[in-house]
Formats: sequence, structure tokens, C-alpha cells
Amino acid sequence: MKKVFVPIFIFCLVTACKKSGTGGGGGTTPVIPPSTFAKGADISWLTQMETGGIRFYNSGGTDQDCMLILKNLGMNSIRLRVWVNPGSGWCNTADVVAKAVRAKNLGFRIFIDFHYSDTWADPGHQTKPAAWAAQDIATLQTSVSSHTTSVLNALKAAGVTPEWVSIGNETNDGMLWPEGKASVIMSNFALLVNAGYNAVKAVDASIKVIVHISNGYDNSLFRWMFDGLTANGAHWDIIGMSLYPTVANWSTLNSQCLANMNDMVTRYNKPVMICEVGMSWDQASTSNAFLTDLISKTASITGGNGLGVFYWEPESYNNWQGYTLGAFDNAGKPTIALNAFN
Repeated sequence: MKKVFVPIFIFCLVTACKKSGTGGGGGTTPVIPPSTFAKGADISWLTQMETGGIRFYNSGGTDQDCMLILKNLGMNSIRLRVWVNPGSGWCNTADVVAKAVRAKNLGFRIFIDFHYSDTWADPGHQTKPAAWAAQDIATLQTSVSSHTTSVLNALKAAGVTPEWVSIGNETNDGMLWPEGKASVIMSNFALLVNAGYNAVKAVDASIKVIVHISNGYDNSLFRWMFDGLTANGAHWDIIGMSLYPTVANWSTLNSQCLANMNDMVTRYNKPVMICEVGMSWDQASTSNAFLTDLISKTASITGGNGLGVFYWEPESYNNWQGYTLGAFDNAGKPTIALNAFN
């Protein structure tokens, strides 16, 4: 993370916040994130929603570009998922490039999330792309490298160099199953991570590579994964986490997540990032408290090693695709949850 000049009054306020014990429960003064802190959203559904006639409105009810609405709410970064050959076409290379160009033109920093699948990849689903179905681990490494290179070069040709790239999405048990299933052959997952890492660095060495798993509160899961990757020679720059609490447990999970983030920084000497968060759209006040606290906790990590927080698909509304953890109301306006980013 680049060092930046901070006016003395802000420096003093941040120092005072840290000394006051910020990062605990309620009643503490929030830590002010530095200007390099990523405050963002994954809005990969956006073009599909727009094509379907979905409109977006600012808090005053004015019809606006969704990206502009998010920027005006204080966000500075956009995350976009990439699928290899999706049947619908959404989230393929061309769609991702189009969204990334729009985001860059509005001044956003770009985060590219490789799923290495034709559809959703997450802790319970890491299905190989159809074109890779019969490939062994050696060929899969080549495919990961080629796909990563191809997407990043397409972005580069359009004038976009992402700041971050995730090798896999929520890879709690590896990716590209069964060959890359970490609980079966951790060394294979490490090979795939390195194939992606090396491809990213060959395109642009400045891009930071993330390994991202879910349940940011679960320290044992994170130690198992990153101990295993370390033992098998894997390379990465940032440890990524997801956190999806409920109204009832968000404070507990935030505290556990903070402890886990601090442990990751100490144990592996790597910074951390919250790559995905969400809460039910109709619990906006609680979601605002959750987000404000989590942003403050992440920004409090020693040495500036808490890099940012991203909301997952906040623009989804009115039960879009059956998803209800967005942060826009049924009239297409952002809820007060997103005020936490401003």
C-alpha cells in the first residue's frame, strides 16, 4: 500500500481512536480509513440488470447510473467476477471488460475475481469449466494460466489494469474439483494458485494477487488453508475474506473477524481484505452499524494491513435473482446501510 501524506489533524484523530481501543464493541470512536483504503462493491450483475430494464435511483429519487450512485456514496473500488464460458454470456470476458472500462472512467479502482468456472464458484461448488472437464492437473495449470492471461490482456488492451486479482472465489476447499480439492490434495491447489499468480505477475507485476475464502470469523479454517498453501509453496499477496452475518450475530462475528485478520497478518506477514459482505436489505439500520464497525475494525489493523471492504451486489433489489442481501430498497434506491462507506 502506497504511503500518503495525512494532514496532522487526521493523524491525531486516528491515533486517538486507536488509543481509545477502537475495534471492540459499541461506543468507541470509529477509526478513519486512510485514503488508500478500498471501499467498494461487487456489481457484476449490473449489465444484466440494465439489459432487463432495471433502473437505479439516488437517495433523492433521481434516475442515475448505478456506478455513479455508489461513487457518490463514498465508494472508490469495483469488483467484477469472471466466468470462463457462461451459457448466458454474462460475466464473460467481453462483459467484464465493458463494466471495467465504465468503472475506470468514473475513477474507480478495479478488482477482478476469477471463478475458473462457467458458473458460480463458492465453498460448495467449484465445478470445472466444460471445456476443461477432462483435463488433468498439469493441463489445468496451463488452462488457469492461459485464461488469466487472456482476460487480463483484454482488460489491458481496453486501458484497464486491475489493482487486485483473486485466484478463485471462496476457495475454502480449493478449486477446479476434484483435481484441485484442497482437503484431498492441497499440493494440487497450491499448483493452481501459483499458475494464476504467475500469469497475473507476467501481465503486470504491480497487480496484487488475493486468495479468498469465506467465513472470515473462522480462524481454524484460515489457518488450515494458509498453513497448507505455505507448506506447499504457494504464492499470494493478500488474504481475502467474506463475512455474511445475521442481525443477531454481527457484532460477535465482527470481533472474531478482527481477531482472525490480526492473526493472518502476524502469522503470514500478509495484508487482509474483506472481499464480500452482505446483510438483508430490509435491515438497513443494523446493516449500517455492521458495516461501520467492520470498516473501522479493518482499518484498525496494525501497519495499514487492513486494505478494504467490498459489499457484494448491493444494487440487487426487488428480489432480483432471488437474492435479498443487497442494499437498495424495492424502489431502486440505496438504503442507509451504504452510508457506512461515506
